[in-house]
Amino acid sequence: MINTIVRTAALLVDPPGAWTRVEKEPGDVISLLSGYVAVLGLIPALSRFIGASLIGVIVRGGEVVREPIFDGMFSAIFGYVATFPQVLLVALLIDVLAPRFGGQRRFAGALNLAAYSFTPVWLAGIFLLLPGLRFLGSTGLYGVYLLAMGLPIVTKSPAERAKRYTAVVAIFAAALIVLTLFAQNALFQPAGGVNAYGAVTSARHAAGNSASVSGGFGGSVGGAG
Repeated sequence: MINTIVRTAALLVDPPGAWTRVEKEPGDVISLLSGYVAVLGLIPALSRFIGASLIGVIVRGGEVVREPIFDGMFSAIFGYVATFPQVLLVALLIDVLAPRFGGQRRFAGALNLAAYSFTPVWLAGIFLLLPGLRFLGSTGLYGVYLLAMGLPIVTKSPAERAKRYTAVVAIFAAALIVLTLFAQNALFQPAGGVNAYGAVTSARHAAGNSASVSGGFGGSVGGAG
């Protein structure tokens, strides 16, 4: 836990220095997934459950709408579990595309890039707790900046080609997040409840659907949140 906090702080405060240290590490897939992704991925999952099922959304007229406990719980679990394939798929794309952008293939390094670049997305998940704060989920976009800083260092991709490399990876990651959100809504969205975006779903409350969440890479998942 201490290592997770230290690494998170370093990435947010000094990205170039943090990526330089990451590049020198051998890479441990199991340790990274269990000690970093599994820990930070809990933030949006738990926050979304508490915000949607326990706190709820206040709509026009002062009514508080909450997602049913079981729907909220299973939706949070779904989002949390989805965090792992999201990270792995982004890492796979980084690794496969490295030579096309003048970089070097090394899956351990690609996995580090994917996991650590998702850090702001997971941290921004805390804003799922309260409807009035959900717009701050956009602070997760800092993850794109982290990715842009890390790709040239970890993959050795030339700076002039790393920008396009970053754009491709960021778009792919955003697509994965959006697909996860759609899946959450399709599977666990009751009529008149609160969806994965933290918005009321019934037409009767459409006027109150101003609460939404966006995070780095285009959105914050209930496990990626």
